[in-house]
Amino acid sequence: MQPKIALVASNAPAGQEAEAELRPLYDFVDLAEADMLIALGGDGFLLHMLHQLLDQRRSLPVFGMNRGTVGFLMNEFRVGGLIDRLAAARPFLIHPLCGDIVTLSGERHILPAINEISLLRETRQAAKLEVVINDRTMLEKLACDGVLVATPAGSTAYNLSANGPILPLESEMLALTPISPFRPRRWRGAILPESSSIRFNVREAAKRPVSAVADQREIRDVKTVHVTTDRSRPLTLLFDPDQGLDERIATEQFMF
Repeated sequence: MQPKIALVASNAPAGQEAEAELRPLYDFVDLAEADMLIALGGDGFLLHMLHQLLDQRRSLPVFGMNRGTVGFLMNEFRVGGLIDRLAAARPFLIHPLCGDIVTLSGERHILPAINEISLLRETRQAAKLEVVINDRTMLEKLACDGVLVATPAGSTAYNLSANGPILPLESEMLALTPISPFRPRRWRGAILPESSSIRFNVREAAKRPVSAVADQREIRDVKTVHVTTDRSRPLTLLFDPDQGLDERIATEQFMF
């Protein structure tokens, strides 16, 4: 039995043009009725749709086709043979991060992240952070522009730009990576089991304000950020058999 497939596209011209090509050729359904989703756009649009599924607590497999720039999380865009491609696609499970964020004013926000959760200084002054892993203080005072926690799927994004490690997709590890660390000068981060509890306490938070960003959502003037892995809401990405996400991550380690 053929799955019920929904089609969504980014507002960019390339996404809209691709949708106009595909929609007359296949029987697509509304997203609310679908049990599989095709997303046309770039990595940012795919993350947007995955967050929408998380907000709705839905677990649709998503097959992205690249109509953006990099398209690391996407498949090649082709009009023909779509049903056969979906039938042969390889699924990859992604477990999002959960950020429990408390601001200086006492507001609490619970935000998911598929790529990373980052803490960033808001002013010219360096952030000062206490880093606590599994209730043990590992760094009493990290002076830096920021720090981030990345999933394997997100390890080739902002984390890689900050000189963090690339993590194999099935490693069940997290990358803890500083952003322009000043003290301790030699600390370059850590690789932690995804079961880790990671807490950041902002020192001198009023004087040195820090924002927390979960993928594309920002909370400013934070006091504490507690990061864990949420295994209760897995996401499924679909890839052509010869273009799996695990192979892309492995190849990325040999790129120059």
